[in-house]
Amino acid sequence: MHTTPTRLVAGALTLRPWSPKDSAGLVELYRDEALRRWTSEAVHDEAGAARWVTAQQRGWEAGDRLAFAVEETLGETPAEKRAPGTAARLVGNVVLKYPARGSGSAEVGYWTAAHARGRGVAPRALTALTDWAFTAFAPEGLTRLELLHQVDNVASCRVAEKAGFLLTGTLPAAPPAFPLDGHAHVRRAPTAA
Repeated sequence: MHTTPTRLVAGALTLRPWSPKDSAGLVELYRDEALRRWTSEAVHDEAGAARWVTAQQRGWEAGDRLAFAVEETLGETPAEKRAPGTAARLVGNVVLKYPARGSGSAEVGYWTAAHARGRGVAPRALTALTDWAFTAFAPEGLTRLELLHQVDNVASCRVAEKAGFLLTGTLPAAPPAFPLDGHAHVRRAPTAA
């Protein structure tokens, strides 16, 4: 089981586990109405953000929810070449939800900050997470990742397609948590194609 927090680099993006120092920035990101609409978590203040970050850290400890803060290096220097301490800005979140060990399947999720939308951040971060997951969890038999979203979230469909997730079907609504039908997208490990 791979539960040691990991850093991933994808060009100017760095994916790293969430930390308490992210709480203030998280509150700022959650002021975005669109982000609140598409996510199930509610972060209204720094105390709520701290609880959310703690929950992400517990996910790493348990090995069932591996969430990464997505940072973008400010400027043109790719993350892997920047000097320590160089400014970076929070631009999103990606997560691997791996509840059923040995099933060969897991779920991924993501969100993008308002200031980072439309620049390919979500597909790049999701691709980095997906590639890492298939490599890190290959010994456990991971061969399939699912991405689920509401049918009216057209932007999520585009992100899924750009990250190599194929639309495989529509899921029925399950109120109150899922008030509308949903799309199911799947990406298979390269060797499991």
